[in-house]
Amino acid sequence: MNLEYRSLLIGLNFTVLLDNKLNMKISKRHLAKSLTWRCIGSIDTLIFAWLVTGSINEGINVSLITTFTKLIWYYIHEQAWFKSGMADSNKRHIMKTFSWRFFGTIDTVVFGWLITGNPLIGLKIGLFETVSKMLLYFGHEKLWYKINYGLDKRNRSIRLKIHQEERSEKNK
Repeated sequence: MNLEYRSLLIGLNFTVLLDNKLNMKISKRHLAKSLTWRCIGSIDTLIFAWLVTGSINEGINVSLITTFTKLIWYYIHEQAWFKSGMADSNKRHIMKTFSWRFFGTIDTVVFGWLITGNPLIGLKIGLFETVSKMLLYFGHEKLWYKINYGLDKRNRSIRLKIHQEERSEKNK
């Protein structure tokens, strides 16, 4: 079994263990969103870590470790936001973007520092990817908002009703 596959299994097993400890139900939707975002985010991290360090190896190392740590953090972030009472709207998407970027940037800075041994390198990687990832994340959020995967019909109809009510209030 190769290292990446083994690490992915460990990350997913840890997520299941964490869910059991927190009594959270595993959501196919949140897991799918986490995986798709991690693919996008990991490529972005790889590119910026490579550009900042000048080393493809350090770029890969930073990208790989943060892929797994952020997969866990992102899943928890999704669960928390799903349970929030905030209606789906641009305001919600923007708030989720900023809250996720806060945690994601800290993770990148810490692991960039630990892997390169230089705190300024970790900070540079984190700062460069902050803007690109906020734009990418906002787009990812908007796309997933339109996708019904993992939502039962009742939840989808509730979300649509809230969205329609918000629109009618804005038009008044």
